[in-house]
Amino acid sequence: MHKSIFKRYMAITMSIILMSFVMMGSVLMVFFGQYWQSEKKALLTQNAGTIAGVARRFLSEKAQGKYELQTELLKTFISGFSLSIDADIFITDLEGNILLGNYPNSKLENPQAVPIQFAEQAAKGMFEGQGNFGGLYESRYYVIGVPMSVQDTGPTVGAVFAATSSATMNAVQGEAFKIFLLSAGAAIAITFCLAGAFAFRLVKPLRQMSAAARSFGSGDFSVRVPVTSADELGQLAVSFNNMADSLSNSEGMRRSFIANVSHELKTPMTTIAGFIDGILDGTIPQGEQGKYLHIVSDEVKRLSRLVKSMLDLSRIDSGEMEIHPTRFDITHTIVTTLLTFEQRIDEKHMEIQGLEDAPSQTVYGDPDLLHQVVYNLVENAVKFTNTGGVITTRVIDGIDRTTVVIENTGPGIAPEDLPMVFDRFYKGDKSRSRDKNGMGLGLYLVRTILKLHGGDIHVSSVQGEFCRFEFTIPKPPEAPKLKESAPRTKEPRIRENKRKQDKAEKHEKRDRPEKRGRHDTEGQAPERSKDDDGHGN
Repeated sequence: MHKSIFKRYMAITMSIILMSFVMMGSVLMVFFGQYWQSEKKALLTQNAGTIAGVARRFLSEKAQGKYELQTELLKTFISGFSLSIDADIFITDLEGNILLGNYPNSKLENPQAVPIQFAEQAAKGMFEGQGNFGGLYESRYYVIGVPMSVQDTGPTVGAVFAATSSATMNAVQGEAFKIFLLSAGAAIAITFCLAGAFAFRLVKPLRQMSAAARSFGSGDFSVRVPVTSADELGQLAVSFNNMADSLSNSEGMRRSFIANVSHELKTPMTTIAGFIDGILDGTIPQGEQGKYLHIVSDEVKRLSRLVKSMLDLSRIDSGEMEIHPTRFDITHTIVTTLLTFEQRIDEKHMEIQGLEDAPSQTVYGDPDLLHQVVYNLVENAVKFTNTGGVITTRVIDGIDRTTVVIENTGPGIAPEDLPMVFDRFYKGDKSRSRDKNGMGLGLYLVRTILKLHGGDIHVSSVQGEFCRFEFTIPKPPEAPKLKESAPRTKEPRIRENKRKQDKAEKHEKRDRPEKRGRHDTEGQAPERSKDDDGHGN
C-alpha cells in the first residue's frame, strides 16, 4: 500500500509526541506519588511524635518497671489531632495491645491489637509500611509508628501509630492524572493541527514537483512549480524549474534536430537516388552524366559531414573524445582552411584580410580537432558573409595563450540568439532560408573541443554589420630558462691601451726641442702617416 510522505511524517511526528507525553506522564505520576508519600510521612511522623511526647506526661508507674497510661485524659487530645490530619492515631504497648485510639479515616470500632512485630519495630525507633497492617484494615493503608518512652532517656513502654488510607493518594493521583490527560489531549490535538498544516505546506511543493514530473514524462514541459519560500524547498523549486526550462529547450532542440536531420538525410538521398536512376535507365544523356555525378558526389560529401558530426556528438556524450596534442602552426591551418573555400569565396567576391601580415604562430593542441574548430568557424563565416563582404582573421600571441579571431561582415546574429549559439542542436535560422546545410552541431562541437584543450570561445555581433568569433588556446607551462652569461668584451682593455698610448705621446712632445715644437705649431699640422689611420703598411 502506497504511503505518502505526509502520512509518514504525521505518523512519525505524532508517535514521537505521544511517546513523549506517555513518558512525561509516567515520570510525573511516579514523582507525584513519591512526593505525596514523603509529605504524608513527614506529617504522620511529626504528629505521632508529638502525641508520643504528650503521652509521657500521662504515664504513671504502678510497680517497678510497670507503667499505666491515663487514657481518659489523652482521648480528647488524640481526637483533635486525628481529625486535623485525617488519619487514624492509636497507642499500643510493647505487646501490640491498643491502649487508646481514634479512627476517623478508617471508621474502625474498638480494634484490640496490632501484630506484635510492628509494635516491636516501632519501639526500636521507626516503623513505616503500606498494606492492611496485619489484617487490621480491609484496604491498603500507609502507617507510621514511633516509640513512646517514659522520658527522653527513659525506657520505651509502647508505640504511637498514625495511619492514612492509600486510597486518598490514589484519588489525588487519579485527579492529577485526569488533569494531565486533559492537558495532554489538548496539546496533542493542537500539535496535530499545527504539525498537519506544517507538513501539508512542507509536502505541497513536493507534490507539485511530482505532478510536474509526471507531466514531463508524458511530454508536457510547460508545467512549473511556484516558488513560495527562500529555504531549501524554495531552492529546490527554483532548480526544478530551471531543469524544466532546460528540458523544454532540449526537447525543442531535439525535435528541431530530428526534423533537420530527417530533412538533411531525405534531400540528398532523394537527389542521389533520382540522378543514379536517371543514369541507369538512360533518362540522363551520356554527355550530361558527369555533371550529375558531380552533384551526387557533393550530396555524398554532405551526408558524410552529417554522419561525422553525429559520430563526434556520440563520442562527446560517451566521454570517449580524447586529444592528442602536439606543436603545430595555427596560422598555416587557417590559410589551408580558407583555400578549401576558395571557390565559394570567389563566387561571392569576398575579401580576405589579415593574412598578408599574419605571423607564424605555434600552438600546442590536437591538430585534427583544432582544424575542425577553424573549419567550422570559417565555414560559418563564408556561409553568412554578404556578397562583396570581408572576412578578417587575426592571430594574437599572448603571454599564456594564443587568441584567434575570425570576423565576417553580414547580417550578424540577433541579440536573443547570442547566448544559445553554442548549444547543441540550436539553429538561429528556423526557416532554413539561409542555413540549409546546418544541423546545429558545429558551434557546439567547436566549444567542446576548445574546452577539452582548456580554452574557450566567445561571440560578439551587431546585426547588419558583423559577427566575430574569438577563441583561445592556452600555452603549456614551460620550465624557467637560466640566463646566459654575457660574452666578455674587449672594450675595457682597448680603452686602457688607448690611455697608455696618449700618455706616451704627451711625454714625447714635452721632451722635443722648443724650436722644433715652435716650427710644428706655426706651420701646418704634420701629415698623419698612413699607419696612423690604418691604411698603410
